[in-house]
Amino acid sequence: MKYLFIILLSIITIASNAQENWQPLFKNKKLSNFQKLNGTAKYKFKDGILTGFTKRNTPNTFLATKEIYSDFILEFEVKIEYGMNSGVQFRSNLHEEKKYVFGYQCEIETSERKWAGGIYDESRRGWLYPLTRNPKGQNAFKNGTWNKYRIEAIGNQIRTWVNGVQCSNLVDDLTAEGFIAFQVHSIGKHGIEGQKVQWKNIWVLTENLKTASWQNNDYAVEISRLNNQLTSNEIRKGWRLLWDGKTTNGWLSAKSDAFPQNGWSIKDGLLIIEKGNGGESENGGDIITIDEFSNFELSVDFKISKSANSGIKYFVNTDWNKKKGSAIGLEFQILDGAEHPDALKGLNGNRTAGALYDLIPPKNMSEPNRDGKRYGYGFNRARIVVKGGKVEHWLNEIKVVEYDKNSQIFETLIQHSKYKNIQGFGQNEKGHILLQDHGDTVRFRNIKIREL
Repeated sequence: MKYLFIILLSIITIASNAQENWQPLFKNKKLSNFQKLNGTAKYKFKDGILTGFTKRNTPNTFLATKEIYSDFILEFEVKIEYGMNSGVQFRSNLHEEKKYVFGYQCEIETSERKWAGGIYDESRRGWLYPLTRNPKGQNAFKNGTWNKYRIEAIGNQIRTWVNGVQCSNLVDDLTAEGFIAFQVHSIGKHGIEGQKVQWKNIWVLTENLKTASWQNNDYAVEISRLNNQLTSNEIRKGWRLLWDGKTTNGWLSAKSDAFPQNGWSIKDGLLIIEKGNGGESENGGDIITIDEFSNFELSVDFKISKSANSGIKYFVNTDWNKKKGSAIGLEFQILDGAEHPDALKGLNGNRTAGALYDLIPPKNMSEPNRDGKRYGYGFNRARIVVKGGKVEHWLNEIKVVEYDKNSQIFETLIQHSKYKNIQGFGQNEKGHILLQDHGDTVRFRNIKIREL
């Protein structure tokens, strides 16, 4: 039945394409309107099918259009051998000096994590829209057969579908135009050479896009990468900026009724805690929201300097520490685990990036059989969700911690932590949000929240 559905979908698509001024992306058998970039894997085009073959000891290879596209809708079918990874680049470009391809990529893969249809930023920011928050989208791709893809890039909205199921719903304005390219992924020295990824029925539309565009589905959660601004969808769903990107409105020192006079700065849409002596709350000191929150979803982008230590705290009670040091609350740890010595303290990694500090270590809960580092020196995204005592930590769209702060297990964790002598720690029903000064440079932006 599923094969009949795909065949019918293809017939309907070809008929509608003819009516809507779609153009075939491959116009001749010689591929004269394409160029091979980055690697040396082989491609051939025969009987309307483009085939790419894996090759050892070459980096990712891209067969790229010579034409540049800005706004468009692209449709194609793809078939890939099990175990392979591939993708289709769009709004992508070639680095002028180093000659590598960078830009948006729609994922094609066969792995257990099921991120086919997600959006990756090749050689730049990494994953922008993994399918960790879209279970229905994760199940759209079918191994061992042809799969129908659709990519819409219209203004700052980038969306994808696989076999009619919406997979990605991204808002991003970093790159407005570039080429379209078909990837043969690198396999290193020991991969299987000659494996195939195939594409057919490749059509592109560049006119009347709003009329042809498909509607969003609620199950494909919108992820916005816009800086210090909300989308209309976010506003509709109750999001608000906790920091406006320009002023100190809504924030004050954790130890006074005013914003710190030094140690913190605002520049180019960034809220920056400046380098101090490495001590806890000894430079500008921690800052907290004026408002308190109970059930909420919080999103914060942060960029660490080398060997930096910081944190995002929630359910902060400023009465718990009136002396020197940081204000106290539950903490989403921000840390350079490769360079800062605190990563080796605590227990089982419960002081590393994404951890519930000194209580629960981070673990990759979104990718089967994978773990390890999911952050870097570029901008990273922290997401904290609290609802009815249930709490989740997400780092770059990967769930790394979940717990119930009202459970007996959580109470036991507290009794074996540095917080054991703080009466009522973690049990308050509401509290402030805090950005920590730990003596290292950390940049924050896109601080937003919605109450649940």
